[in-house]
Amino acid sequence: MAPEVAMVPLTLIQGAGSKGAVCLDGTLPGYHLDRGFGSGAKNWLIQLEGGGWCNNHRTCVYRKTSRRGSSNFMEKTLPFTGILSNKPPENPDFFNWNRVKLRYCDGASFAGDSQDESSQIFYRGQRIWQAAMEEFLSLGMKGANQALLSGCSAGGLASILHCDEFRELLPSSTKVKCLSDAGMFLDAVDVSGGHSLRNMFQEPPEGLVQYLYKPFRSYLVSYAHLILFFSVNLQNLQKGLSSTCTNHLDPTSVYLFHLLNIKTPMFLLNTAYDSWQIQESLAPPTADPGGIWKACKSDHSQCNSSQIQFFQDFRNQMMFAVNSFSKSDQNGLFINSCFAHCQTERQDTWFAQDSPQLNGKRVAETVGDWYFDRAKNIKAIDCAYPCDKTCHNLIFDVNQTGVDRSVDPKAAEISASSSSSSRFCFPLFRASLVSLVLTTIILILGFLA
Repeated sequence: MAPEVAMVPLTLIQGAGSKGAVCLDGTLPGYHLDRGFGSGAKNWLIQLEGGGWCNNHRTCVYRKTSRRGSSNFMEKTLPFTGILSNKPPENPDFFNWNRVKLRYCDGASFAGDSQDESSQIFYRGQRIWQAAMEEFLSLGMKGANQALLSGCSAGGLASILHCDEFRELLPSSTKVKCLSDAGMFLDAVDVSGGHSLRNMFQEPPEGLVQYLYKPFRSYLVSYAHLILFFSVNLQNLQKGLSSTCTNHLDPTSVYLFHLLNIKTPMFLLNTAYDSWQIQESLAPPTADPGGIWKACKSDHSQCNSSQIQFFQDFRNQMMFAVNSFSKSDQNGLFINSCFAHCQTERQDTWFAQDSPQLNGKRVAETVGDWYFDRAKNIKAIDCAYPCDKTCHNLIFDVNQTGVDRSVDPKAAEISASSSSSSRFCFPLFRASLVSLVLTTIILILGFLA
């Protein structure tokens, strides 16, 4: 008999409304908290919920009638599995911590701060973040011995954006690290030769990026959802950026360097062939009107050799994108060559007998080794498809938009709409550009050969 899954009730943040910390529709934000016990009673794990972005007025209005934009539609209880489980056999390192899932209802990774008066849409992700942190600190997090900020997809991006801020909230004696699960989306060329992910939003504003030779631009915007240009303006995300950097760079350009500027230890967990990106960015219907990629993108076993090579090129871009990040000993990586999206909250991919493995260790074991410093320089990067036989690859229903719920109920939740100073900005830019130039020249020569 399978062990009973903990069902954790929803709690609304009662004081949030007076601070303007509300969901898209103006309702109170919420969270689910399962209290820690024993040796983990003073440790905290905050999991930021994902669920895509709303990229324009229409999609944000639509969210007001869903759990992605209103607490009125949120589940009253949620099962805690994977990294949120309270059972040692399912979550060996964090099972007895205070485990929190912060619900996602602002449409921009807990980062916006504006309002549409005419439509009464509240883009208040940053305020939700602040109100939630104040709540958790009052509930005991201010005395935490250890803390981990994590998140999946849009929540994975949020864990990147708020990582150093999370560190600053806690005492210097608290061990703090951050984990981003499936929070890295590349501005890759789609099957039509265009940029579908970029086209979901607007072209970058005038600023640093315009001065770079075009082949370099796509690599510079390869870090963790940084291509979501429209939302920077729609949700007024620049308020969350360092003022000293924004005095020299436009808001979007600052995001390009945010991942590399993070001072707090960060772990990136990503599949090399992210299923969300394949469906919505590499081979969306707009880039494949004839449906040539429909079977392949739904089930990789249906791909021909040229289609697989297209995915291999995408993987190569990801390897390039994480190169600079991986050079820091304090950072960790687990990039497996699977066709999936989000691996921390699903029990079968986090920690089960047949979970995906790299170097003989499952995701939970690798993350635990990194967090608790049980091993040094953890950079687990898989060989290219099809060498990994431990993957839990997602299979999509070709007759419907989105993931077949019978195959992957968690992935079905993925939305189909989808403090630095100037001295850190510019030296980092020069060093990164040198690496980018050299690598791109090699790539160009390879293409010409």
